[in-house]
Amino acid sequence: MAMTVKLDKRNGYFARSPLFWFVLILFTIVLFAALSPQERILGENARIVYLHGAWVWASLATFLAAGLVGLAGLVSGRKSVHSWSRALGRTGLFFWITYLPVSIWAMQTSWNGLYLAEPRFRIAVIFSISGLLLQVGLTLLENPAWASAGNLAFVIALIFTLANTQNVMHPTSPMFDSNAPRIQWSFSILFILALLAAWQVTRFWFSQEIQETANSR
Repeated sequence: MAMTVKLDKRNGYFARSPLFWFVLILFTIVLFAALSPQERILGENARIVYLHGAWVWASLATFLAAGLVGLAGLVSGRKSVHSWSRALGRTGLFFWITYLPVSIWAMQTSWNGLYLAEPRFRIAVIFSISGLLLQVGLTLLENPAWASAGNLAFVIALIFTLANTQNVMHPTSPMFDSNAPRIQWSFSILFILALLAAWQVTRFWFSQEIQETANSR
């Protein structure tokens, strides 16, 4: 009986685990992307472009949330708000870094090659490296307010750089510039699913933050 109760508790924890929901949502994203409509020129390869766009948009939205929550933390001085900003910043970086191989995959299937001189791709690589160094540094700092300040500065620099970066082969918003409602709806759903996945990763980082704080006491 005792063994059964213990197993039930483990199953209950696994069902509530952010990583469990992240994997489930990720599976849903892949399945939905595979069933998304084809495009007249790109054909079925357009599905990779949908995924690529939704993933990077989720990253940008998470970075923006990290900056705004960080600003709220700096104003309020609440440690829990700083912890949420740190968790969001880490999640944004995770999505940003994992977007790079998807971006290379999209370039390969769409253009039959890699155009690494594309300004937006260079910016993506630069901010991946700088973002990783920033998050490592913020983790080493004991004062959580630095995480809020760092995330706020990072997202301001990222948005400013993207707004002033020239597009060569990368259109600004190919999905919403399209006249195909099915493509727009498919991309929107993928974006929402990616946001849900980002939320689960954020929950994971926040729980780790709380656990580390509790263990240090």
